[in-house]
Amino acid sequence: MAITIGDMAPDFSLVDSDMKMGSLADYRGRNVVILFFPLAFTSVCTAELCGVRDDLITYNQLQAEVLAISVDTLFTLKKFKEEQGLNFRMLSDFNKTTSRAYGALYEDYFGMQGVSKRAAFVVDKEGRIAYAEVHDKDDVLPDFEAIKAVLGRLS
Repeated sequence: MAITIGDMAPDFSLVDSDMKMGSLADYRGRNVVILFFPLAFTSVCTAELCGVRDDLITYNQLQAEVLAISVDTLFTLKKFKEEQGLNFRMLSDFNKTTSRAYGALYEDYFGMQGVSKRAAFVVDKEGRIAYAEVHDKDDVLPDFEAIKAVLGRLS
């Protein structure tokens, strides 16, 4: 089932790269950008997340938290975060429940079953979806200008 603007965002609890549990409910009262990405250490995912890293001040100014989610293990995400100097929370959806709940899961990805699609969501302070973008092609980046425009209207 596709998530649409105005829907309540599916809540989740996932372990992050620092081995701490994180829940979307923890961010109630703040705007959140959720970025699903296929796999750590791949070229497009690295470029996407490093771009967000380099522009994090803009997201901070727009009063938004950034969460990145993939099906990679928390250990892989920890290494990826360290090597790339990523400055936002990285969450492991190893069991694929959150990616599936957001309609952002490839059933088959180059022979691997259950890999996150590239997707972006903005969740407003009340927990509703304010922006939704899910790509079937893994080399298409989210429209970060549209995301920032939505955040600007929310802040």
